[in-house]
Amino acid sequence: MKLLELYEKTFGTRPVQQENLAKAGSNRQYVRLTAADGTTTLGVVTPDTDESQCFVYLARHFRSRGLPAPEILATDENAGCYIQEDFGKEALYDALGKGRAEGYGDSDKALLEKTIRLLAHVQVEGAVGLDWKRLTTPRHFSQRAAKFDLNYFKYMFLRTSDVPFDEERLEDDMQQMAAELAAMDEGHDTFLYRDFQARNVMLRDGEPCLIDFQGGQRGPVYYDVASFLMQASAHYPETLRKELAACYLEELQGLVDWAPDEEVFCERLRTFMFFRTLQVLGAYGLRGRFERKQYFLDSIPPALENLRTLIEKGAAKRYKYLEEIAMRLT
Repeated sequence: MKLLELYEKTFGTRPVQQENLAKAGSNRQYVRLTAADGTTTLGVVTPDTDESQCFVYLARHFRSRGLPAPEILATDENAGCYIQEDFGKEALYDALGKGRAEGYGDSDKALLEKTIRLLAHVQVEGAVGLDWKRLTTPRHFSQRAAKFDLNYFKYMFLRTSDVPFDEERLEDDMQQMAAELAAMDEGHDTFLYRDFQARNVMLRDGEPCLIDFQGGQRGPVYYDVASFLMQASAHYPETLRKELAACYLEELQGLVDWAPDEEVFCERLRTFMFFRTLQVLGAYGLRGRFERKQYFLDSIPPALENLRTLIEKGAAKRYKYLEEIAMRLT
């Protein structure tokens, strides 16, 4: 196994224990490798060399900017594997289990606030000096990229549901939404994480650390905030979402002089929340309905409830037919 050869070449010995970690929504295989002294590292094997090269580049770049990304200890690009620092076994999502079941307490809220404030730094400071050409495609959140995500929803979720729809009317609304989302970029160099949510944040000594950022792009900040707040399985109450959005905006305003005021920020965020919810339903359709992965199947009902709530708040009011179809789904 090339990964074990890379480990031996790096550390001079083979690991005494190997633990294959459960796959989530990707084809990457993570292996926890334990040395004789008990220290652990994570080995990663992926058939997608472009993706692995992007992750390695971004991890090193983020660390150079003082951001909590894993240290890359060794790479074998030809074999499609690398070894990275192990942040441990506790994701933010795991730490919030009691909060999801019994209600989010002060310690949960403090963790969430710390994490969403970190997001602003990743987006702004992580973009400084970043070579955008080294990202995977699409490298920029454009109208075309937005359409990719909307089509994901249409083909992976809507078509697998029992809701009939008019293809041309739906396409008109999707084109309009994609154009409006792309226009919210405003030309600022900010890093769009794309899948910033509690399962992709690890906790080390109580501090949030970053993983799974290899799909990042240059793009508007609202997407990541929406991704974090609208994670279906997290069940954040509306009051908490508002508090966290306010914390994020406060942090962003302290970092840049172009941050929008609260009214503009909230309006744009609602649109991205609606868009992100459609996109994740596409992912749940693929991973759940087609690949039969239980976590994604279980996430469909709360995602549909999020969709209903957003529609009731007027997030889809500019896209009448898409709004109608989405309401039928719920």
